[in-house]
Amino acid sequence: MKPNQPAASSTPSSALPRRGCRRARAAIAAAFGLMLSIWSGQAAAASSEGCEGGGFTVLGLKGPLERTVAANALGSGNLIAVRGKYVEFDIDKRTFGILNYTLTGAPNRLDLTGGRRTRVFDSKLPDHRGLVLTSAVELELEGESLLILREGPGLTMKIQAKDCATGGVFQMEPERTDQSRTKFTHVLSAEAFYFDNGNFRAREGDIVPYKDTTIEVPSRINFANNFSRKFVGRDSTQVAERVDEPRCSNAIRTRSGVETVLHCGRVSTWLVASGGRMGQVMGEDAVEVAPPATVCVRKCRAQNRVRGRSVVLGFPFPVPIEQQLKPAFP
Repeated sequence: MKPNQPAASSTPSSALPRRGCRRARAAIAAAFGLMLSIWSGQAAAASSEGCEGGGFTVLGLKGPLERTVAANALGSGNLIAVRGKYVEFDIDKRTFGILNYTLTGAPNRLDLTGGRRTRVFDSKLPDHRGLVLTSAVELELEGESLLILREGPGLTMKIQAKDCATGGVFQMEPERTDQSRTKFTHVLSAEAFYFDNGNFRAREGDIVPYKDTTIEVPSRINFANNFSRKFVGRDSTQVAERVDEPRCSNAIRTRSGVETVLHCGRVSTWLVASGGRMGQVMGEDAVEVAPPATVCVRKCRAQNRVRGRSVVLGFPFPVPIEQQLKPAFP
């Protein structure tokens, strides 16, 4: 990734708060390489072609830039609007929770939506247990990539996103001074649903090639919809644990019998370590066989890049009703 060149009107780097400047520069050096690690690398669908012409507008600003925006310059509302060619969403200023994550359906050869504007998530909300973000906002925009960070007493939240039609497109990272875990609740839009991927169940336990070695096929929970043949995604994590929901009990047929999956159709809940990450991948990256991201919460480096050297199992479309997880909510 090329170093950012601040816009003529942007705050010079020497004017950035010292702590913030160090964070920003460290993020620029490693952030999007790290995203590849967490989002399981570069399958064909994650090529730069999927990001052609992409780039976000945030707080009325476009890149390339590196800027600190004062807290009193964030506007009177509660939300920061993030608008791109392929991706749109809103950020809650106080928590950095995400609302209205949407794929625009803009023309692209790797489009997943069939050209249809598609709301993916209603929300991705962290529970900070009373802590609130209050500082200035550190913002970096470069090409299709966004990094935005804000702090408050005892808490830092960082969001990274790419304005792309497919691939590793989003992640958020909590950091708490008490080092406790943060609960995240993801709610899919009414157009989407989680499902237990039958293509993975049919191969579960098989040994398949991965890079220069092999890997065992696991089960896989994805999300999809009923109208876009290529639309598929996955919650992708690093140092995070999904919380079972006993009120959403699903009997899923496997090669050896039946397994109970405690997961709702539109909601997933996660406990994320301080310095861990909640990510989102779309397209082929969501249905390839790759190991979990490396366990790391500080000064992480990209170590799990796939670069197309994994088996892509895909998903059935339309998704059979028996694979769709139920009920939608607890």
